[in-house]
Parts: sequence; structure tokens; C-alpha cells
Amino acid sequence: MGTLKTEPARTRPDLLAAPVAAALAAWPADAVEVDSVLVAPIDAELADTAQFCAAYEVGLDESANCVVVAGKREGVTRYAACLVLATTRVDVNGVARRALDVRKASFAPMADAVELTGMEYGGITPIGLPAQWPILVDARVVAAPYVIVGSGVRHSKIALPGAALATLPNVRVVEDLAKPV
Repeated sequence: MGTLKTEPARTRPDLLAAPVAAALAAWPADAVEVDSVLVAPIDAELADTAQFCAAYEVGLDESANCVVVAGKREGVTRYAACLVLATTRVDVNGVARRALDVRKASFAPMADAVELTGMEYGGITPIGLPAQWPILVDARVVAAPYVIVGSGVRHSKIALPGAALATLPNVRVVEDLAKPV
């Protein structure tokens, strides 16, 4: 995990967005051990993936990006979160669009993503998202021994076993959700 100084996330709610801290507090007992979910403080100016990986010596194949996608059907906007490795890009108008069952999908506007998740832009994570949202996780993320994701805020990152992400509510592990960059 590069040069990150990690500790159990549930012991550091000051490094987590409120919905993330609440989700960790309610982590299912039969899921991956909650203390294997770690958090590390980072410089908020270095939260964007490329800068973060370079500054903290983390491989792009160990870092995952969570993006919010949206599409409309019958006048109702549908949202989903997509989690993919930083070496890939979400197939928004293919796999994600079909999962949302909409004609066209796109990245959700930043203001909407921030307001609806209760998280900071650039720190959105699949942990603690709105309960009704599907969370689409690329199979390569779940296969990773450990992956680093946002913490809901820009001044920290979460590290956890990739398999732990498959235990989150509303997760669908999807083959080829992403395409290589």
C-alpha cells in the first residue's frame, strides 16, 4: 500500500464522511472482518488518482475509482455507483447504461453526486452510498487482494480487501464493467 500509514477505519471517524462512518459501524458481522478496512490520512490536494498514486507510491492497479452515473427512464433519474480499477475506465454507455436500464447514461453532475451521497467530490466511495442505489463493481476490483478507494472525504483513503466490496448492500459484481485505459 505504498507509503500510506493505515489504521482501522472504524477507530478514525474523523477521516471518514458521515455516511461512510455509519456504514462501517453497521458492517455485517458475517462479512469480511471490519478491522481489515483501513484508513490513511492524505494531503487533500493529492486526492485525485494520478497525483495520489505518484505521491504515495501506490500502483494504479491497487487504486480504484468510484464514479456516480445517471440516466433517465420515464422522467425519473436513476443513479448507480461504478467501482473500477484506476487502470480502466467505466463503460458508461454500454454495461453501466444497461444495468441502469436507461437509453443513455452519463457521469452524474458533480453537485448532484455530492448532495446525494453526502460525500466530497473526489472522495466518493461505495461504502455508505444511498441504500436504493445499485453498486456495480468490476470483477477485477473484487479479485484484488487489497484495493484503495475514497473515504468520502478528500483528506484520506480507505484500503480494504477487494472481496470485502462484494459484501456491500446492493453490490453487483460485473465482468467487464470497465475497459482498459
